Amino acid sequence: MTGPLHRVRTGKTAVVRAVAPDTAGRRLMDLGFVPGTRVRVLRTSPLGDPRAYLVRGAVIALRREDAARILVSEGA
Repeated sequence: MTGPLHRVRTGKTAVVRAVAPDTAGRRLMDLGFVPGTRVRVLRTSPLGDPRAYLVRGAVIALRREDAARILVSEGA
């Protein structure tokens, strides 16, 4: 399945395929969300936003609107 990162279920791993080509996308790439990188969804906050992701050994919390800028392939 290919889609935005915010749709990947907690506990699952996905691979980044593309990041939005805008200022926010460049910030996400600086945080480690670059194409080819594995991302694991660690946990979701009680209200569902933000969510914690494991990227290159770092835990990063992203809001849904930011995670929607990252296109991933799930289960890779």
